[in-house]
Amino acid sequence: MAAASYKIPICKDNHVHTTRKRRIYVQTETGCALGIELDGSDDAHTVKKQLQAALNVSTDEWLLVYGDKILNNDLSFVKNGSPVLLTRNFLHRSSSTPCLSPVINDTSYRDHSEPVEILVPSVGTTKLVHNIVKAIENGIEPVPISSGLGGAYYLRNCDGDNVAIVKPTDEEPFAPNNPKGFVGKVLGQPGLKPSVRVGETGFREVAAFILDHDRSAKVPPTTLVKISRSVFNINDRKNLENTMQVFKIASLQQYITHDVVASDYGTSNFPVSAVHRIGILDVRILNTDRHAGNILIRKPKNLGNFGQVELVPIDHGLCLPESLDDPYFEWIHWPQASVPFSDDELDYISNLDPVHDSDLLRTELPMIREACVRVLVVCTIFLKEAASFGLCLTEIGEMMTREFRGNDEEPSELESIYIQAKKLSAESETWSPGSRTTNKEMFQFDIECEEDSSNYGNMLSGSVESFETEQEDYIKPTERNSGVLKLSTSLKACTIEELKTVNGSYTASTSSENRSVNEQFATSASFVTFSDMSQEEWVVFLEHFEGLLHSAFVNCKSRNLRLRQKQRLGTSCQF
Repeated sequence: MAAASYKIPICKDNHVHTTRKRRIYVQTETGCALGIELDGSDDAHTVKKQLQAALNVSTDEWLLVYGDKILNNDLSFVKNGSPVLLTRNFLHRSSSTPCLSPVINDTSYRDHSEPVEILVPSVGTTKLVHNIVKAIENGIEPVPISSGLGGAYYLRNCDGDNVAIVKPTDEEPFAPNNPKGFVGKVLGQPGLKPSVRVGETGFREVAAFILDHDRSAKVPPTTLVKISRSVFNINDRKNLENTMQVFKIASLQQYITHDVVASDYGTSNFPVSAVHRIGILDVRILNTDRHAGNILIRKPKNLGNFGQVELVPIDHGLCLPESLDDPYFEWIHWPQASVPFSDDELDYISNLDPVHDSDLLRTELPMIREACVRVLVVCTIFLKEAASFGLCLTEIGEMMTREFRGNDEEPSELESIYIQAKKLSAESETWSPGSRTTNKEMFQFDIECEEDSSNYGNMLSGSVESFETEQEDYIKPTERNSGVLKLSTSLKACTIEELKTVNGSYTASTSSENRSVNEQFATSASFVTFSDMSQEEWVVFLEHFEGLLHSAFVNCKSRNLRLRQKQRLGTSCQF
């Protein structure tokens, strides 16, 4: 199977300037969200003035951040319905942090939002939200869910049936309003995993649904909402000076009725196709938390316990990290993952377009960080080339997973390929030196990552088993390189603003234009990151990355041929 051909520019300017009225949702570090109406002439200063009146604190020393960008002036490219984070400017940080909770006395600045507002329209969620709002108006309130580390709530319909699960971003683990006691950080700081920031797991839940093309993996319909209910947790509730409702940004996912989860059920009845489709999605989005507890099992009706079951994947908040983090794929141990891909699955993988998917994320989730989009591109290219080469899902997962030797954590084979490609890119020096900027043109934007990332390592890790397999035909270098050249050509037409660094720290321009902003991860968080590459360097890197894949796959096959097959539980099953 020939390498994929990429025809769409990987970085596309989605900034559509408009003079129409829009509504954005400013979220404070402590989780409170306020809806603000924008006219075409409104800028960041206008928004800060409204926030100052609403929050009763000076906002001069605070920054408005939209994804990777600091909003210093122009807001015309901010998409209608987008969440924007109000965060501290470390250059003016005081010894105490004001409580950014609404204390509005002037009714002209009150937030007149509906009980639930959809921020990111998704297929299958409009009617769902309508039924939830109707139930709320009839006095049916959300029900807290006791399990898990973060705050989550069942939303019900008028009949009292669970129809959705909502997860406020400010109630994630370590977020300011976490109801389980896991607090201590503000939104935007490194979270449970250093490569996923507090308050941004909800974006990833929506991203997984958007990227599940043709509902292949059966990710339930998911959207991003602004919602307010008194049952939600607010740790600083005593500081509120009025009785107004506090609105929150949250992910909302359709509730799927099910019998058990995968951890409570034997793998023998798992369909090969279902395991493959979930695995394909997990590889593309580099899921760092795919355990058996977040795969729902729906047993077939009228067939007792002997029919094949339906698998439904949920909880994708720790996918699309900002670096090549260590994934956790529990299916790597399942015998179904060792079965070769079917022709239909190979066609599905072949038709995946990392360029189109990255553009789709930037359009539907403009607050997603560019580093996350680059992780998607690299992992999708890796999956496509590996499947085309003849690797099965287990082999692909093993190449992406790190190994532990004693107390040391070794880079995965995917990370090693990245490191080698990055080195070759640096040696080629094909990008323009003029793209660099100097210290005089920048100021450092600090999000307090170094002090936090050392405290939170990877929570999960998967063991790797090897098995014997037969040698497959290799892709001809000419076929493989054609995809590289076409991708490179499309990349060179890009105009996306490049990410810039000074002395290893991510920075943002002090000019009136909106610039990129990223945090610096500690070296213990990841062996490799993507945010330190300019657009020109990114183009060159991808050329070298694809060029190294063939030899890596050859080594993988050769190594597995030399290993003796290991007996696994469940290998007596027939598929």
